[in-house]
Amino acid sequence: MRRETFKGIDAENVKSISMDDFVKMTTSRNRRTLKRLGNNPRLKQFMEKVKKVMTTNPKKVIRTHVRDAVIIPEWVGLKFGVHNGKDFKPVEITYDKVGKRLGDFSHTIGRVLHSGPGVGATRGSKFVPLK
Repeated sequence: MRRETFKGIDAENVKSISMDDFVKMTTSRNRRTLKRLGNNPRLKQFMEKVKKVMTTNPKKVIRTHVRDAVIIPEWVGLKFGVHNGKDFKPVEITYDKVGKRLGDFSHTIGRVLHSGPGVGATRGSKFVPLK
């Protein structure tokens, strides 16, 4: 039976990872983002908003346009509404989403399903009367 882990840590213990340990475990791009929180006021304001919601009402859906926020272990169990350009897509944070970006789970482009060809689209339908 396969145990579910995040970089060797059990799924139950992921939420208890300290920020310093998480920064060491994650990719260089995420390390740079987390290191420079003070330089990005939008991201810093978002992190403060999440901390406030975590203390007051963790069941509340946090709506956001900040798609490039790195998902940190403290957020496991929270629900976000991530904007995809048209509406807010619900994203529930689980242990396997830690270390990725919020925008990775709210796709901006939908799947296109085309129907069959219309009248005049093929050589055989060229002379089909419309009525």
